[in-house]
Amino acid sequence: MYCQDVVNERLRYSMEKEEILHMFPGSLRELFDKTASAAKNLQEIRLRAEKPVILIRKQQEYFLTKEGQFTKQLSAARCMDAKELEQVMQHICKYSIYAYTDEIRQGYLTLPGGHRVGIAGQVVLESENSIRTIKNIRYLNIRIAHQVRGAAKTVVSEVYRGGRLCNTLILSPPGCGKTTLLRDLVREVSNGNEWGDGMFVSVVDERSELGGSYLGVAQNDLGIRTDILDGCPKAMGMMLLIRSMAPGVIAVDELGSPEDAQAVEKVLRCGCKILATIHAENMEELKQKSFMRDLLQERAFQRFIVLAKENGNCVVKKIYKCEDLDEMRSG
Repeated sequence: MYCQDVVNERLRYSMEKEEILHMFPGSLRELFDKTASAAKNLQEIRLRAEKPVILIRKQQEYFLTKEGQFTKQLSAARCMDAKELEQVMQHICKYSIYAYTDEIRQGYLTLPGGHRVGIAGQVVLESENSIRTIKNIRYLNIRIAHQVRGAAKTVVSEVYRGGRLCNTLILSPPGCGKTTLLRDLVREVSNGNEWGDGMFVSVVDERSELGGSYLGVAQNDLGIRTDILDGCPKAMGMMLLIRSMAPGVIAVDELGSPEDAQAVEKVLRCGCKILATIHAENMEELKQKSFMRDLLQERAFQRFIVLAKENGNCVVKKIYKCEDLDEMRSG
């Protein structure tokens, strides 16, 4: 079994290397070959017209040299020509940018493997609050997707009580792995595990980060009983899925508005469980978010998982049960 795991891991990294290389036109693949070979620890490739190519690897920033090597020296960095960046964009869009207008309007593209390309440039407005498209694209942030199977193994047992899933909220500052944890938790709940039977899960994947869907097909494994609504606002998507898919669990990433909180209340009133994340460093910061006040007062969540970063690693800092919080208040 160990040997097979090693083989599977090597195959996965080989596939990741090919996926990264094929993000670039043939004329640039030699330049990015070493970058693609570092896929295992690669997080971002930042391209800016007439600026140095910047790579984020193991949480560290590097520049790319003319030979495609990594360097910390700005003086040795290779700049990305504006025409080269345009070629990358054309290649990513299969030389038909018009066909990707809807995605470009959202500010990102999702690629095979679940990798995402953030886009910035000149915005063309449809109306005061609506973007028609982004043109003169001069900034690309390629975010490399890494599905971490087993990321939730240390918390799965904690989100069940008597064989029943608890409504769970994951708290985390940016960059501490909340989306990675939620993704794996969805997979565990969907497939079933030793603490609970598999459940029908519906995911509202507003920014395509959980499923990493490409042409409607999830590139990440979210389990055998999971349905995904890709690119839909959370509040709207939660209600749509309740009506259309009859889920036992709704999963959403990054609650951030009164509308999101109101939709969660409606989901719970329908008898559906909820798995969600939110930007907050601790319970104190969570309580300061006014749009979450009613949900907290109503004890909508039975589990709170707090993430943090220690020595450069993402860790589960604390898991609170609602009864623990009640004791803290009474004490």
